[in-house]
Amino acid sequence: MFETMKIQIINGPNLNLLGVREPSVYGSEGFDAVLEGLKRRYPALHINYFQSNVEGELINKLHEVGFSFDGIILNGGGYTHTSVAIADAIAAINTPVVEVHISNIYAREAFRHVSLTGKNCIGVLTGFGMDGYRLAIEHLLSRTS
Repeated sequence: MFETMKIQIINGPNLNLLGVREPSVYGSEGFDAVLEGLKRRYPALHINYFQSNVEGELINKLHEVGFSFDGIILNGGGYTHTSVAIADAIAAINTPVVEVHISNIYAREAFRHVSLTGKNCIGVLTGFGMDGYRLAIEHLLSRTS
């Protein structure tokens, strides 16, 4: 059953700078290394990756895969706290979405404590570092068994 499972990882604004941006908050590992590790760990899965700093492109990607993929892992970055449009896009699609945050949003500035997108997701992982992406995959896999 997992052989055909398709998972889309979507990272939002500034996450293209992982590994160099605020390493004390986000770590020193770039996302390419994380993605390769996930593909090695889950060779039977079809894992796609998309990153954009543009809100509309994130919405377009959600619409594109939201009816044909088995799961979406979304790190909306700063849009998590501001984008009603991304929240609406998640609500409009059929594919389950797991929201992931590398840092613990509740240990940061007060404005980061509110996720507009999380209410439309099947779960939210925050503060587990890059391991949050693996944990999200594990949860998506557990829903199919």
